[in-house]
Amino acid sequence: MSTTLMITIAVFIGVALLVVAVASLMRDKDISQMEGRLNALTGKGDKGDPSSLGEMTKLLAAQREDGQSALDVALSRWFNLNRLFEQAQVMMSTTSFLAACAGLGIGAFTLCAVAGVSLTIAPAVGGMFAMLPFGWLMFRRKKRFKRFAAQLPEALELVARALRAGHSLAAGFKLVGSEMSDPISSEFNRVFEEQNLGIPFEEALDGMTERIPNLDLKFFVTAVILQRQTGGDLAEILDKIGSLVRDRFRIWGQVQALTGEGRLSGIVLLALPPLLFAAVWRMNPDYLMVLFTDDLGKKMLIGGIVMQLLGALVIRKIVNIRV
Repeated sequence: MSTTLMITIAVFIGVALLVVAVASLMRDKDISQMEGRLNALTGKGDKGDPSSLGEMTKLLAAQREDGQSALDVALSRWFNLNRLFEQAQVMMSTTSFLAACAGLGIGAFTLCAVAGVSLTIAPAVGGMFAMLPFGWLMFRRKKRFKRFAAQLPEALELVARALRAGHSLAAGFKLVGSEMSDPISSEFNRVFEEQNLGIPFEEALDGMTERIPNLDLKFFVTAVILQRQTGGDLAEILDKIGSLVRDRFRIWGQVQALTGEGRLSGIVLLALPPLLFAAVWRMNPDYLMVLFTDDLGKKMLIGGIVMQLLGALVIRKIVNIRV
């Protein structure tokens, strides 16, 4: 098969996948507009209100796996992308996400082929671009988890004050959902709405710990479940957990300050070889071609990459101190 035919086929597949992704996104937008009109007709026009028709539909659909394509259901058994979307708070279907990944990968491969890049390097570049949406998704997920962990002590104290004022635990969750910002407000609101819809409170709490894998949140949920089964002063327990979480954040800040020099040294040491390689390649490419043409040069290049990765793991192990 000629190179021109391969490029033509790759371009066709890339354009087709991009069209599918755009069509899926437009379909999601149309569905959102339809839900907004239904909310307006039912008197619940606040789109952000967790008691709105759209939010309740999402909760029920999540329990029944309704509204999912066959690809979504099949992938959820092996790799639950829907859970990652939920944790990162991304409104996108599995089909649209995979189509975007494939479109980026094939588009990058096609551009490399058109630019005259070697066919041995072009697939690697295409694979890197295809993984960019996954990196973006994990970045949003990690950022949301970090924000949730920072909000948790204040939320626990707010629930404890609500309990001392005579409110129920469910009312305390509702108070957190209305007084605080995302992501903790949406999660506590979801627990409140799920128990309103008939799901047992303990089961709703367990669902929140699955969506937010936070150790402090698990302590809180365990304390709530034990208190509901055996009794006790839940407000005092929540105050102690909140104080413990704040102390952990304070110690973690001190550890970050003490390990800052090591982290900066690791960044410099890991970035120096690639930057030096790029600079020498820019000034004298023939000087580095030996690494790609000679057998010993190839072994040295592979060895250098492996040692870089091992060094990164060792430095990460040194500076990554869990609190």
